Amino acid sequence: MTRDASRPAPRLSSPTFSPLYRQIKDFLIRSLEEGEWGPGDGIPSEGELAARFNVSQGTVRKAIDEMAAENLLVRRQGKGTFVATHSDPRSFYRFLRLVPDDGQAAQAVSDPFFCQTIEATAAVAAALGLRAGDPVVLVKRVLRFSGEPVVFDEIYLVADLFNGLVLERLRGGERSLYSLFESDFGVRMIHAEERLRAVGADAQSAAIIGVPLGEPLLLVERTAYTYGNKAVEWRRGLYSTRHHYYRNDLG
Repeated sequence: MTRDASRPAPRLSSPTFSPLYRQIKDFLIRSLEEGEWGPGDGIPSEGELAARFNVSQGTVRKAIDEMAAENLLVRRQGKGTFVATHSDPRSFYRFLRLVPDDGQAAQAVSDPFFCQTIEATAAVAAALGLRAGDPVVLVKRVLRFSGEPVVFDEIYLVADLFNGLVLERLRGGERSLYSLFESDFGVRMIHAEERLRAVGADAQSAAIIGVPLGEPLLLVERTAYTYGNKAVEWRRGLYSTRHHYYRNDLG
């Protein structure tokens, strides 16, 4: 989708209320949300954007730098700036932080085995900004590393955004779930919040992951957000750390 070049530039408020580059950033994010540039698309050059908004290239550059730091945009040397996409293999481990003990990156294979629309419990509704009883899609899957079951996920999705999501669709191809959500449903995960604690394996997780009842597991509860800071996914993941550890780069 391309915006009419003759369309008047958005009116920018006084920098007294918000830094000019922040206003440019807000307009660019709105353009992403409205679909002017889709995942993987190149955006106009800094010079073109500066002309559109009637600001300096330095102001545009600062806005783009901040968006790149937030994984909304990706700079490619000699090619330009592009909308970040979950289909980029480099983005796979942005949300999956489990690493084998030997430190070698291993491709995780998703094995979904349940997908059904249910009524949200009070806890799920609170996490997703819904009311108890509202419809959510529950997905259950196992993540395997080198054939070994390591993660058991229960994933709750806002049903209105994922109409038509069925188990067969989840099993098709080798895309990550977030790549599928982005390409098939137009929902892009922008950022996430996680809470971690140690728990003992219950009967269900012990059977699925293949560990003794009560074995310590890492519980990771994640709320993922799309544009506008809207919560669209809440998941409860149980991680076996027998041969893996959770890695987080704080730099």
